[in-house]
Amino acid sequence: MVSAAEQMAANTSWAALGKATDLRKRILYTLMLLIVYRLGTWIPVPGIDGVELREFMNDAGASIGGMLSMFTGGALGRMGIFALGIMPYISASIIVQLMTAMVPALERLKKEGEAGRKKINQYTRYGTVFLATLQSYGLAVSLQSGDLVTNPGTFFIVSCMITLVGGTMFLMWLGEQITARGIGNGISLIIFVGIIAEVPAALAQFFASGRSGAISPAVIVGVIVMVIAVIAFVVFMERSLRKVHIQYPRRQVGMKVYDGGSSHLPIKVNPAGVIPAIFASSLLLLPTTISTFSGGQGGSPIMSTILAYFGPGQPLYLLFFTGMIVFFAYFYTYNVAFKPDEVAENLKNQNGFVPGIRPGKRTAEYLEYVVSRILVLGSGYLALVCLLPEILRAQFAIPFYFGGTSVLIVVSVTMDTIQQVQSHLLAHQYEGLIEKSQLGGKGKRRARRKGTGRK
Repeated sequence: MVSAAEQMAANTSWAALGKATDLRKRILYTLMLLIVYRLGTWIPVPGIDGVELREFMNDAGASIGGMLSMFTGGALGRMGIFALGIMPYISASIIVQLMTAMVPALERLKKEGEAGRKKINQYTRYGTVFLATLQSYGLAVSLQSGDLVTNPGTFFIVSCMITLVGGTMFLMWLGEQITARGIGNGISLIIFVGIIAEVPAALAQFFASGRSGAISPAVIVGVIVMVIAVIAFVVFMERSLRKVHIQYPRRQVGMKVYDGGSSHLPIKVNPAGVIPAIFASSLLLLPTTISTFSGGQGGSPIMSTILAYFGPGQPLYLLFFTGMIVFFAYFYTYNVAFKPDEVAENLKNQNGFVPGIRPGKRTAEYLEYVVSRILVLGSGYLALVCLLPEILRAQFAIPFYFGGTSVLIVVSVTMDTIQQVQSHLLAHQYEGLIEKSQLGGKGKRRARRKGTGRK
């Protein structure tokens, strides 16, 4: 039996967007902030030799430059003020969430509600500043050692660090503003826009390689088919659910007896969404960034070794990437996306139960068992989609943007944003129905009064 809410959601018309003024304002606000982000990627860091940087990034683009540019919207290739991107904030979030699961004081703080959440967010911001400072220093020194600076020295290092850290903090603020006052998840949308903005250049480069004969026409057709197949596969997996049957017993309220009902608890095959892929990729960015800018120019043996063993397509890189995706899929699901203990407690408070399973601890154990089995498929799907472009790029020199992590991020963020837009439209429809019912009730009361007065 389809509920009234599901029927209304199915009948939601996008023409209602013109009447939903609050939603329109949120969308325009989000677009405005994303335009500000894109403008910032073109503002260069002071003291950079633009000609040398372009030549260097053209050489590095064939190896790891594509992956780095994907998460920074091309700002790293142009060495813009947003060259570090939002990755320090994501890395800090990973560290804080890991510590929350391991440190009892932070775990108690997490259970304090809104006040505890604000405190943890504050710790995440402090961690972002710390990580951005370390990464900006490493990047500034690497740029200087690679002869990509017009006036090397302490002044350049300090100015570069201040600019890059300030750019990351500004991006973090933009993301929080989009989440709070716009539409969609701000951090995910920033990464999404960075990927989409670089796709035209990647397509032009890809087809130019085909015209020059570097890539055969069969490979080009195969890549197009692969992208379509990956998008369809991602959409299918992201919408896949495991429905756990929930039963509600007959209850008595006063003198009335209400019949029991049944429902289902939807558990996504991939409850963590795109977060594990972003987390795993962010952990690879720091060593690979430093390796790119220093090891490629005859830097230290340590950096050269890191680039040799942990470069894209290398076995250790693929193994580490896969392990991190699987780890974060389980970690993020059990600590953020779906907590079996809390879900079981909520079901118990609502007098709901899984048929054949006792409420409380037994239900939590059953849900944990179900989620663990689902995550075997979910984490495997994430790892397969993310590793596919790494293997193909190493074999056929295909640009990084086609398939894998980029497609996963784009499709997931698009689906999540559309779902939020539909939720706002649905809420707007509910408000309209309530207003009509209130106006109709007032009109009927006036008609009754007039009829009574005539009599």
